[in-house]
Amino acid sequence: MPDVITTEAIARPAGPFSAAVRSAGLIFISGQVAQDPATGKLLDADVGVQTEQALANLAAVLAAAGKSLADVVRVGVYLTDMNDFAAMNAAYDQVFTHPYPARTAIGVAALPLGARVEIDAIAI
Repeated sequence: MPDVITTEAIARPAGPFSAAVRSAGLIFISGQVAQDPATGKLLDADVGVQTEQALANLAAVLAAAGKSLADVVRVGVYLTDMNDFAAMNAAYDQVFTHPYPARTAIGVAALPLGARVEIDAIAI
């Protein structure tokens, strides 16, 4: 059975899913948006600030699993506007260092709660 990872350090999930699941030596972290952990509300901010909060939420889930951003091997980034790529990338570059995880950035029509960016990850 997979090991479900939960934490009170992020807002409650907005649907029927786990914050993360550990299976076969990997940790699969569900997509994180810029929800304020204290209020559960999406930050009404530009994509750079939303990226910072989404990554902070991702780091909180990793901490609950006894891991950190340094353990991330793959990241998925979902943007509602690919013109926001540079701002997202600048915020992303502040938390990930060499060797960088593999990453995909995908343009999507919409995201939960009206977010401008959502980020998921796999860690070892």
